[in-house]
Amino acid sequence: MRPTDVGHPDYFHRVVDCQWACPAHTNVPEYIRLIAQGRFTEAYLVNRASNVFPGILGRTCDRPCEPACRRTRVDGTPVAICRLKRVAADHRDEVAHLIPTAPSEKNGKKVALIGAGPASLTVANDLMPLGYAVTIFEKLPRAGGLMRINIPSFRLPEPVLDEEIGYIVNMGVEMRFGTPVTSLKALLDSGEFDAVFVGSGAPRGKELDIPGRRDSDQIFLGIEWLESVHFGHVDSVGSHVVIIGVGNTAMDCCRSAKRLGATDVKVVARKTRKYFKASPWELEDAEEEGVEILENLQPIRFVLEQGRLVGMEFDRFRSIEVDGTLQQEVVGREIIPCDTVILAIGQDNAFPWIERGIGLEFGKWDMPVVDRTTFMSTRPGVFFGGDAAFGPANIIWAVEHGHQAAISIHNHCQGVPVTERPPRGVTLTSTKMGLHEWAYSNNYDPSGRQKMQHVEMPLRFQNMTTEVEKGFTAEQTRTEVERCLNCDVQTHFTDSLCIECDACIDICPVDCLTITPNGEEADLRTRLMAPADNTDQPIFVSGQLKQTGRVMVKDENVCLHCGLCAERCPTFAWDMRRAVIDLPHAGAAVALVTR
Repeated sequence: MRPTDVGHPDYFHRVVDCQWACPAHTNVPEYIRLIAQGRFTEAYLVNRASNVFPGILGRTCDRPCEPACRRTRVDGTPVAICRLKRVAADHRDEVAHLIPTAPSEKNGKKVALIGAGPASLTVANDLMPLGYAVTIFEKLPRAGGLMRINIPSFRLPEPVLDEEIGYIVNMGVEMRFGTPVTSLKALLDSGEFDAVFVGSGAPRGKELDIPGRRDSDQIFLGIEWLESVHFGHVDSVGSHVVIIGVGNTAMDCCRSAKRLGATDVKVVARKTRKYFKASPWELEDAEEEGVEILENLQPIRFVLEQGRLVGMEFDRFRSIEVDGTLQQEVVGREIIPCDTVILAIGQDNAFPWIERGIGLEFGKWDMPVVDRTTFMSTRPGVFFGGDAAFGPANIIWAVEHGHQAAISIHNHCQGVPVTERPPRGVTLTSTKMGLHEWAYSNNYDPSGRQKMQHVEMPLRFQNMTTEVEKGFTAEQTRTEVERCLNCDVQTHFTDSLCIECDACIDICPVDCLTITPNGEEADLRTRLMAPADNTDQPIFVSGQLKQTGRVMVKDENVCLHCGLCAERCPTFAWDMRRAVIDLPHAGAAVALVTR
């Protein structure tokens, strides 16, 4: 194998599994270290540089970073990354004066954003400081999109939404509330805007067309029902409620129903729990509140008596796994009594306001054809992001779509090809402070993951606004931050300094280092002290060592970043260097790659 180029931004980025897995690539280890030092404001700003909504996402993110966390390979449980994000948001100082502002002199370009959800707000966040005049068209009276109207206040308090959205809107964004766009053609033909971004979400709930669907006024679509609850149009519900579907929207519906007075709430799933779309913690919270989750049931009809909904009839399945595939067979039928049914089986996009024949192609499922790198449609100057681009996903995906679309919009308005993306960079800085001391906490802490404390059960159901999660205590925060393995502090090897004494190999607690003759990757992986079986993670290969011509090989998958190799090395061949990945946003035309 050729020597590994550790100066390439993606090499060490991949090693920081949490940051690599995050769609917005938030620098997780850095903000956790800042929290450990009590520097909550700095931690919040590190978060905001990439994910834009730390307080919101610290409560609602789907947490793709956590399954990737290297800590799971040590004790099976990831660092509570998302909840630490909330710690920074809850305990920071005022940051309004530290957030980028819009210049008083504009650059002469105008951009229209359709929908005031997280994708559009991120585009505005990135373009306003560059001098763009940004106008957001929103059909509702307030900004936030589905994260305002579909995430209940007991999970996401409105003051948190208002504050973080306000940081963006207060840059001078022109907000046209109560102004739905009814014709994209008319908007484009007006000539008022140099670019248009569509961030209208996936606003239509999926239907369940089975017998009885149109025969009762107590059958609701989940996202529409949550919107009605948010605006106060619905303030009560039946005693026996059935939710169809097991995504996060279903969890918000069932927990909202409990707060509106339902005494018996059941969530019904066609498949087994392994295949549920809801986040595990959402399922746990719902069950803690007395929601019953039923598996292996498929609805076949609504049961009505004298025009009144009294139940639902289901096919009951027996499920087995065969070679990793779920196989189901009908073994009977079952009627579940209920007086209200909420359908939460998914969301669809709806673009009745986008005319055909305006140069904007639609493809599978009647979705716009959108480039996954530039987020531009087939009509130059029209961009999509968030759920409107590729279907429903979490807020953090919408944020990253917004960042990338903003780069493209800036390029388009400045006459630069949208395919030209600002390059990533990496800076490596030694953390050495002495012979055996580093500028980070490198001791392994065996503590388990901290459990979030909740508001007492009776208090939760008094209203819709009491936030259930209390947030980590100071002691919980101190314990949880020490569980982080500081994966961004990398072992850095200089082959010309190595004397092949094997001291690093002897002291490595996980046997991830080997000095061996070079070879092909598949062969090298089998010859390490501990075979490197995870091919999703790279192996490091040095240049030839001057004593024997062999190479130093390291399995990045199991390294704990403890620094013992660097402490033990007598020649300073090993060093612990902090890798800062530069992920430029709109306006960053050049990013230097340094070692």
